[in-house]
Amino acid sequence: MIYIVRHGQTARNAARVLQGRCDCPMNDEGEAQAAAVGAWFRGQGIRFDHVWSSPLQRALRTARAVAGREAEIRIDQRLIEMDYGPYEGMDLSDPAPELKEFFRDFTHNPAPAGMEPLSEVRARLGAFLESLRQTAPSGTILISTHAIAMKGALEYLDPAAEGRYWSTYIPNCAVYRTDFTQDGFVLPQEVPTW
Repeated sequence: MIYIVRHGQTARNAARVLQGRCDCPMNDEGEAQAAAVGAWFRGQGIRFDHVWSSPLQRALRTARAVAGREAEIRIDQRLIEMDYGPYEGMDLSDPAPELKEFFRDFTHNPAPAGMEPLSEVRARLGAFLESLRQTAPSGTILISTHAIAMKGALEYLDPAAEGRYWSTYIPNCAVYRTDFTQDGFVLPQEVPTW
């Protein structure tokens, strides 16, 4: 089984500031969220045999809190958040007009110039998932990542989604699960952990 988790809350999440690839730490709320998700997994008797994480500390700390101190965490650059380019750090309560238009309809409006296109986010998360499937490690897997990166993974895992996940709100420490099949992956499902 494969579990994908979004990192816990940061100060920028709480302030509704576009965070992207800044290496922002989790705040106290985020630490509590990650601890609660870890406690849920332990309460279910679920232990992780393999753990992968984005290189950013908020994802790494979430992976550690969920998987436990003894887990070996492998970093993969493909799990990093979307590159927001010049929009990194923008206040989402008053976004630039082109960013507002993009957010209005992710599926049909291209990312503004300087931002990583959603097709590239989906492609790199898909490449990560396929590399995982090719090696097909046995046991339970945890992947710790970010909101838009997670949406890219979900779009890849559900070919019929046609952009549905881009517009889906994924809260901090949300968890989805999937698994390998002979030909690909099981459709992702949200896991109510807390």
